[in-house]
Amino acid sequence: MKPIDLTQSYTFSKFFDLKVKTKDLAIGFGYSFERKKLKLSQYSGKLDRIGQTQERIEEILPYVSLSNESARREALIAPIIFDLVHYIKIEINIEYSIKVNDQLQGTLDYFLEAPNQVLIIEAKKENLDFGMTQLCAELIALDQWDQTNGQTYLIGGITTGKIWEFARLDRARKHIEQGLESYRVPEDIEPLMRILIQALAG
Repeated sequence: MKPIDLTQSYTFSKFFDLKVKTKDLAIGFGYSFERKKLKLSQYSGKLDRIGQTQERIEEILPYVSLSNESARREALIAPIIFDLVHYIKIEINIEYSIKVNDQLQGTLDYFLEAPNQVLIIEAKKENLDFGMTQLCAELIALDQWDQTNGQTYLIGGITTGKIWEFARLDRARKHIEQGLESYRVPEDIEPLMRILIQALAG
């Protein structure tokens, strides 16, 4: 029995609500899937603002309730996303809507565009497991939506604000890899930032 009914209409967030397993979703759309250490490349240049960003987040954490997704976005995610503009000039699209078909449609929390690379980030209050399913649906949609982009791999991140995880889609092989690594904020903010920069620098 198929985990999803491709005759029905879905949004990205619906896959999260239905608690579809990531592997089942990938297979349902014709992609292979595995979990592995991604060992994503990291930017090797100087990060002249990273200390200030980490200190700013650490300073406000005791005074901000992180009980809802909006608060996590404002306090933990936005400072990191906006700092990317300082290191690499990108376009930041927030709540970006795309539609491939009735099964692959919805809103991307963050759609980041560099001249030759794109990166998507999905924010979740909790449950990164099924959040990863939603992220993979978004990566598949992006793969099918933009066939002209010469980007070999599509990378997406999912985060609660405090924890970040990544997935990578190999476009030629139609293969999705879910990373086993997790990055914590503010503790791992430097390697996290280096991954985000490099993903957009290509």
